[in-house]
Amino acid sequence: MLTLGRLLELTLAGREPLEKIQFTADGAKLQWLGEGVLEVTPADGQDAGLDLVFSAGVHGCEVVPIELLDRLTQAIGCGEIRPRARLLLLFCNPPAMRQGVRRAGQDLNRLFCGKHANGSTDEARRASQLEALVAGFFREPGRRRWHYDLHSAMRASKLLQFAICPWVADRKVSPESLMRLQYSAVDAVLLQEQSSATFSAHTATCHGAEAFTVELAEAPGSVWPDCLGDFLRAARHWIEATEPVQTKPPRPLMKFRLVREIIKRSEQFVLRLPTDIENFTALPLGTLLAEDEGGVRWVVEEAGAHILFPLADVSIGERAGLIVVPRG
Repeated sequence: MLTLGRLLELTLAGREPLEKIQFTADGAKLQWLGEGVLEVTPADGQDAGLDLVFSAGVHGCEVVPIELLDRLTQAIGCGEIRPRARLLLLFCNPPAMRQGVRRAGQDLNRLFCGKHANGSTDEARRASQLEALVAGFFREPGRRRWHYDLHSAMRASKLLQFAICPWVADRKVSPESLMRLQYSAVDAVLLQEQSSATFSAHTATCHGAEAFTVELAEAPGSVWPDCLGDFLRAARHWIEATEPVQTKPPRPLMKFRLVREIIKRSEQFVLRLPTDIENFTALPLGTLLAEDEGGVRWVVEEAGAHILFPLADVSIGERAGLIVVPRG
């Protein structure tokens, strides 16, 4: 195992490797670019023309995506995976990862697309650094660009794995990218219809990448469900530029759109939903979702509504939940 294949171990320890560049037995180049950052270049003659970013740890308590990226990195470092794509592997928020918390300060995943400008916090500086890293990585024109920003919702879900597709003006999501999700055991995709400041939104809007925020399944008791293994195998095929052998029909991919955000406006905000409510739970018309100062009430008005990311412990001005509906 190459030292750089232990990128997570180096990141959690806050350690800088002695060797910044290493080569696998097959000639792939691993280069440490900074804390939590590894660039992988295929061996000579093996490049399939794909620039692929995997990121995890934007929220430091989300263990499953961090472990999945660690498994991929270690497999590359020991020669088990032989890359034919250029890779940028990112553990995004080392301070929060080391503390095992969602965030140590600001929410890093709300600071992209220039939202970090003029900010002086550690998270603003890290967002700026990550944007610079992907700009350098996506420097060559004419190559395919993919980005999968890996998360876990930290709660049970009616749909085990789902993705969020950022909105880009005058651009439709490609059928091929949706098919990749379908064959990687993703059950649903939320197609955004307005701009956001997430990491995947940045790579999609600024670099034309086919980018998704992927909410991976939870692994209670550290037991990975089959769908996590399916996603890991799909990621390996993307890295190696090989076609997976499909032994079973793909899951149907459900599509949703966002209709409303529940925004916390004051410290009087109260979420009127069970604390253990699952993502994608159906919401009957008239359901009281939340209340805030001044008599503000969020009530379900949309037929076919479902709840996504309900969380009362957010800062004032941030979203405390999403109301989504199926999209035809």
